[in-house]
Amino acid sequence: MNIRGIGTAVPPNQVNQADSALLSERVSARGSNKNGLVQRILRRTQVQSRASVLATGNSSEQIPFYGEENPSTAARMAEYARHASPLALAAAEGALADAQIAATRITHLVTVCCTGFQAPGFDLDLIKQLGLDPEVQRTHVGFMGCHGALNGLRVAKAFVDADAEAVVLLCAVELCSLHLYYGWDPEKVVANALFADGAAALIATAKKAEADNYPSLLASGSLLIPNSEELMHWQIGNHGFEMGLSAKVPEAIATQLKPWLERWLIAKNCSVAEIVSWAIHPGGPRLLQACANALELNIDQIAESQAVLREHGNMSSATILFIIDRLRSSAASGPCIAMAFGPGLSAEVALLLLP
Repeated sequence: MNIRGIGTAVPPNQVNQADSALLSERVSARGSNKNGLVQRILRRTQVQSRASVLATGNSSEQIPFYGEENPSTAARMAEYARHASPLALAAAEGALADAQIAATRITHLVTVCCTGFQAPGFDLDLIKQLGLDPEVQRTHVGFMGCHGALNGLRVAKAFVDADAEAVVLLCAVELCSLHLYYGWDPEKVVANALFADGAAALIATAKKAEADNYPSLLASGSLLIPNSEELMHWQIGNHGFEMGLSAKVPEAIATQLKPWLERWLIAKNCSVAEIVSWAIHPGGPRLLQACANALELNIDQIAESQAVLREHGNMSSATILFIIDRLRSSAASGPCIAMAFGPGLSAEVALLLLP
């Protein structure tokens, strides 16, 4: 399967660390002596800026949606219904323009999201606003967490492998800022400090682009890490979707990662040593560094992942496509591994070939 174009989009208003500190103090550390700890958590995330569909750009009132009262899940989903489609549309339009492929040629639409539920969803809005054929075949990959776009890539590859004339639009949109957690829970305070909003899309076909400067997907794989169910979870509560993120996650993944990846790559006639580029989902700086240490990567090999985390935060499933787009624009060529993690604990990888 060949990627023909990539588009990314973030909301216009950015939240910097100072804004994040004020917001965290308001919802997590109000009336306590934990403001200093909040500041340290924010610094350790290494996230310098991130975007939110709720941000207004007015300093301490950056996200007025989160005031004295903890918004209900219904109120948060109302914001999802308002904001998901425009952000997804911007990314999809970018991918189509990058691929120089008309929207009417799309035969399959694969959408990815774990931060909102709505039916009809943003997939129908994409069909209407992009002018896709009403007979386009739709598939939604939902609630799979940060690796959802890699699951979506696997679905897209299946369509392309089955039909050489298929043209797939894959679009991931995540509005993580809708789910800010109220109260003091260290795991959730860390999640509050990391997650952000963004969308990314790509076009995939069996045929290569004429310019031939786009990656191709060779294979994909999955690993469910034993006895790790409690380390990361994503549950729907009365006040948003609640993320549990244990400090033990990096160690659990790092312990299993290299032995499994080596076995998987050998079966694909490749090896860890032959991988020239790495797109590792930056779930957080500790997780990214743990993966780098386990795989014996140098700082340059995770630079694009670090840059996306620093500039955009963790945009859940959309993030990995931002990193792939940066690698495509760099001088990198040869085998590339894209990798992301989610509740389970589970790991998803894709073996790409950068031209």
